[in-house]
Amino acid sequence: MSVDGRDESPDELTEGWSAVLAAYEQHLTAERDLSPHSVRAYLTDIENLASHAARQGVADPADLTIRVLRSWLANLKTLGKARTTLARRATSARVFTTWLVRTGRATSDAGALLVNPKAHRELPAALSQTEVRALLDATVESLVDGGAQGLRDLAILELLYATGIRVGELAGLDVDDLDRERRVVRVLGKGRKERSVPYGLPASDAIGLWLERGRPALATETSGAAMFLGARGGRIDQRAVRRIVHERLAVVDGAPDLGPHGLRHTAATHLLEGGADLRSVQEILGHASLGTTQIYTHVSTERLRSAYKLAHPRA
Repeated sequence: MSVDGRDESPDELTEGWSAVLAAYEQHLTAERDLSPHSVRAYLTDIENLASHAARQGVADPADLTIRVLRSWLANLKTLGKARTTLARRATSARVFTTWLVRTGRATSDAGALLVNPKAHRELPAALSQTEVRALLDATVESLVDGGAQGLRDLAILELLYATGIRVGELAGLDVDDLDRERRVVRVLGKGRKERSVPYGLPASDAIGLWLERGRPALATETSGAAMFLGARGGRIDQRAVRRIVHERLAVVDGAPDLGPHGLRHTAATHLLEGGADLRSVQEILGHASLGTTQIYTHVSTERLRSAYKLAHPRA
């Protein structure tokens, strides 16, 4: 079951749906070269569609109609799904039905008529520069008792804030992905797209301490080339990184409870507030579309408006 709720437990699929979904999984993995997480997300959406379609009497994907697709989304809406979830499901359905037609498994594209429910885009939460300094200062102060794991946590926090990389990208880093002389990290992002992201001197110093003092203390024969290690010496996983960020941020008075993605939002916001252009921030974050990056301009505008209301006597 996914985080979206009880509707994620699919009914037993018909033979027609099972065969097509197996081929679709192969397509997503081998042809599109998507990450395991993305493949799983697409398949979960379509398995849920398949269950709904079967209950509507559609035993073969070739017989999908726009009516079935719309009733599927309507049913999800009655279950309380968010607009963002509905929009994602609609996109998954359109990608799937396009593939059905392209591969000769259907004669008409039912998803071509499906309109995305408009998603309400909430402004992402971000730390202030004061809160970031407090977070990093508190982590430095804990190094006396933190040992190797304290050095690791500091390097993780500094690198997340310095680069705005995703938590999965950070967990997947190898030591050789760092160019310490040029202060650049090579990142493998969504769709296996590679990009190089610069980082500053504080992050460089924290990384140096981790590699020279912390990592050797945790490394084992199973560590391989992993940049960041867990307590047992294996490559750190994303859940551990999230826990580190939440726990370290909990000691900062007044700061919102954010995870690694919150530090990504924070990095992007501070870059734009500092004068970086939108295209540069897009490249740093690895966004495929500039429209995704533009939300951070709204964050900066909202902060400016809030400061104005607090400071101006006639606001």
